[in-house]
Amino acid sequence: MKSLPLYKQIQHDIKRLIALGTLREGDRVPSEKELSEKYRVSQITSKNALIGLMEEGLLVRIQGKGTFVLSRPENSPAHERLGEWAALPGKSGRIGLVVPTMKTKVDQRFLDNIEKYATASGYELMLRITRESQQEEANVIASFMKQGVDGMIIFPVENETYNDSILRLSLEKFPFVLIDRYLKEIKTYSVSSDNANGTKEAVEYLLEKGHTSIALISPEITNTVTDERAQGFEQAYIGRKLSIDKNLWCLLPLDTIASGKAGDKIGEFLRERPELTAVMTVNTELCRYSYKAATEMKKRVPDDLEIVTFDPPDIPNVLYIRQNEEEMCRLTVELLLEQINGKQEARRVIVPVSFIKNTTILY
Repeated sequence: MKSLPLYKQIQHDIKRLIALGTLREGDRVPSEKELSEKYRVSQITSKNALIGLMEEGLLVRIQGKGTFVLSRPENSPAHERLGEWAALPGKSGRIGLVVPTMKTKVDQRFLDNIEKYATASGYELMLRITRESQQEEANVIASFMKQGVDGMIIFPVENETYNDSILRLSLEKFPFVLIDRYLKEIKTYSVSSDNANGTKEAVEYLLEKGHTSIALISPEITNTVTDERAQGFEQAYIGRKLSIDKNLWCLLPLDTIASGKAGDKIGEFLRERPELTAVMTVNTELCRYSYKAATEMKKRVPDDLEIVTFDPPDIPNVLYIRQNEEEMCRLTVELLLEQINGKQEARRVIVPVSFIKNTTILY
């Protein structure tokens, strides 16, 4: 082995660990720095070693996460490859549904429609709620794997980093679909709403009505949903060549919302900005807080403060962007069954939304 170039020696050792099963698909391999220290080589040498293995299709690098084992012996049984997640091989007729909350009517509509389409396809749906905990999300995924579900539908929790367990499902090519949110750097099956264009249309409507001071009220931008809705807000301004005043953006930390303090923060934000004439909120929870704060300030909605939000808020005189939950759920189950039946063609599906201007419509 000493006659091998140093980068080849590193590659040989990593391949041996993969062959032995010490490093399995989805496992993180040592970083360039760790390898350089272990083998007493420069980081350029260790970097070249990893690049060579990536070019061979053995490893994959995920920005901000590290380098992971990608390939596996194709003839090894799936239940062996899944290691401690493994359940008995064979179809179970069950699908796991992982959701962060079940607080809103939107959550309930998603559950109702997923259950409807799963049942129509002959599958039993198993539900678990993670309560926006990334650790619980990992525990639920592991539990479903051990129970032998045939596939999973996952609403990822709100977090600035995605769960390693979801990454592992992707690397293992286990059947799953992300709904509502998606992973920017990983090609997976996902179904989400057209968040950017929906927000853009709503903010354009407010601008056309003559509003010049429009607030954006959102959780801090930690996932693709909040990111796309913020982008839509910006696009409405950019399309009209208007400058954006980020002082009118109220981005609430996730722990503030979880602790029940969001209402106080929104009230304080609105009181400090009496010039505001319109508010765009990215979900119904923040919409309700905003409406309550406005009424406490004796502001009439929409005469003194116009409020627009995502999803029906069940509040009078508040316009909203409606997601097509039923179509999202139908497509999600369809994509999951595609994988269960042996096809792997990961892709993102974007479902159009509707801007509802007539608040007397009942749903």
